[in-house]
Amino acid sequence: MNPNLSQLQPYPFERLAKLFDGVTAPPGLQPIALSIGEPRHATPAFITEEVITHLHGLSRYPLTRGIAELREAITQWLTTRFSLPATSVDPERHVLPVNGTREALFAFAQCVIDPRDQPLVIMPNPFYQIYEGAALLAGATPWFTNTTRASGFLPDFEAVAASTWERCQLLYICTPGNPTGAVIPTETLQRLIELADTHDFIIASDECYSEIYMDDAPPPVGLLQAAAAMGRDDYRRCVVFHSLSKRSNAPGLRSGFVAGDAAVMKQFLRYRTYHGCAMPPATQMASIRAWQDETHVADNRHLYTQKFRVALEILGPVLDVGAADAGFYLWAHTPWADTDFARELYAQQHVSVLPGSYLSRTSGGINPGSDYVRMALVAPVEDCIEAAERIKSYIVSR
Repeated sequence: MNPNLSQLQPYPFERLAKLFDGVTAPPGLQPIALSIGEPRHATPAFITEEVITHLHGLSRYPLTRGIAELREAITQWLTTRFSLPATSVDPERHVLPVNGTREALFAFAQCVIDPRDQPLVIMPNPFYQIYEGAALLAGATPWFTNTTRASGFLPDFEAVAASTWERCQLLYICTPGNPTGAVIPTETLQRLIELADTHDFIIASDECYSEIYMDDAPPPVGLLQAAAAMGRDDYRRCVVFHSLSKRSNAPGLRSGFVAGDAAVMKQFLRYRTYHGCAMPPATQMASIRAWQDETHVADNRHLYTQKFRVALEILGPVLDVGAADAGFYLWAHTPWADTDFARELYAQQHVSVLPGSYLSRTSGGINPGSDYVRMALVAPVEDCIEAAERIKSYIVSR
């Protein structure tokens, strides 16, 4: 067996299940889960129908690079959404469809890491646990950049020494962030690109929450957008990951894409050809329609805006929590230990939230997720309102 498997830590939801073990929630209260970031809005009917319509195309193996029409639809969306120079993204060289960003983020490290040089993979802390597992199984060491209130809930890149950057082969960033919702500004992204040039590493930007932001807010900036603004329209050392799971409420479709540096994408395509991760034909056709439509995305955003506003109105007076820049999470500072908060809330109000310490590692002498909880506002509006009222009742009565 791969010895690195022993380094993998339990997934946060496995730890949450153990935390709730032996707890009996009030049977008279309907359970409301704010712990898992799985979109619960309805998948647009036209996406579902497109899958059904093309189920007859199963008699041939799909290509790993996907059909040209899908890559062209992705290229058009990417160019328009992030105001990239026309023709700077070549669908033949810069874009690769993937079966959701989770598997792509994991596979990417296996492709780009050279384990012979004691490499580091730098990542935010708290973080999406796939980054850590990808680094470990690629033979690298995870290196954590804490995100705290003092750093605006963004990774503290200034605290990273030059010697650490020198060992870095891959930098994972998540913008908007999971779980904090913070958006990395253009100037910081451009500084990271300069560091990548100086120290020879690749930036993998997880941007799967980029289309979820308040109705009246500007769209979050992306890594390729920041690169283009520097005149870097070859996107060297820059790779972005996007998904239809959150944008289009289609987590079961398992559809996303990776785009960026053509030389890196060439090698990633080679890796994935051996990996055997081609997207099914019906999924490709449905994905084309999804990337070409913005109406359902705006409707989706409006629902999240409603939920954020009402949840913050209810919770603001009793809990240290503010609006995120983007994404669908509330990152709330708890009045007592995050694990106690989550366990007692479940026991008394049948509402589940995720302790922030389960999303973090101790680094620099602290666990930056301690005494925070992540609340995913993915349930219907009425359930989010009910959950907020129950959380308020729990805090007030303690």
